[in-house]
Amino acid sequence: MKITPKQGLMTATALLVSLSLLSSTASSQSRKVTFPEKGKTIQIIVGFAAGGSTDVGARLLAKGLEKELGVPVVIVNRPGAGGQLGYVALTQAKPDGYTIGNTNFPSAVVTYLDPARQATYKRNDFIPLALHVVDPGLFAVRKDSPYKSLKDVIAAAKANPGKITISTTGLQTDEHFAILQLEKMAGVKFAPVHFSQGIASATTALLGGKIDVFAGNVGDLLGQYKAGEVRILGVMDDRRSPFYPNVPTFAAYGYKLENSASRGFAAPAGTPTEVVNVLSKAIQKVASSEAHKQEMKNLGLTLRYMTPAKYRAYWSTYETDIQDLLPLSRQ
Repeated sequence: MKITPKQGLMTATALLVSLSLLSSTASSQSRKVTFPEKGKTIQIIVGFAAGGSTDVGARLLAKGLEKELGVPVVIVNRPGAGGQLGYVALTQAKPDGYTIGNTNFPSAVVTYLDPARQATYKRNDFIPLALHVVDPGLFAVRKDSPYKSLKDVIAAAKANPGKITISTTGLQTDEHFAILQLEKMAGVKFAPVHFSQGIASATTALLGGKIDVFAGNVGDLLGQYKAGEVRILGVMDDRRSPFYPNVPTFAAYGYKLENSASRGFAAPAGTPTEVVNVLSKAIQKVASSEAHKQEMKNLGLTLRYMTPAKYRAYWSTYETDIQDLLPLSRQ
């Protein structure tokens, strides 16, 4: 059979396409990985001390991941410098999926955006796996406080600029940024008291009458609230908290302030996509299980799962929102 030049060209083209498909298939098959391997351990780096809400939430997730992945999953605490030591360890870890880490906002973002922190990592050194918890901010006072609502606190701050004491757990924490945001919105000035030892110290100061107002998160005062020791004035979220259903949001007072401590998980840059997919899907399965939801609820932790793509977008928006507050946080 005689083959014309046109037919020959078509045959050659088809051959090239076939070879290309075969090469692509072979390449795809060569990229397949077995993860996690039996006998290996996955570690989750937490840049905060054991026993805190970040650590507790991570341990609950680790327990679920062990069942889902069939390998040991352990927590490694690397506290120090507001989470920064943990982020250094995470971003410098071998990118093989066997080391992932907790990423708390605002600390994970602030540490590399603020030049004064001299972080050794940038945004692209993290691969988002999932958002796990969003713990909305709140203001609270002692039960016998003269302040019955957020309006009372604002009025007092206007009448006494820089005199109303209010707690944070340190400079550039989510409580600190929330206070700065409210000061801008309401045109007031508070007197922040920074309890760098942690939320327990701030709680003790509130109950002991050492501060006027407590700024913290929904999960911080659940026990004291149930015991009738504190009054929650407002929640910084777009909805009322299921833990304090009778407490209004800040927006209900006329201040559209949504601020939270969010906690997610990330892998170091360079971790293979296939491994990232295994980890993120496993986290999703654990987070969607009824057992995990109930455990989180029992501890007052607000579960708000996000996929890697949504978490990545949330991360970018957070960076933008916090840029304007960074100069104020250094004053």
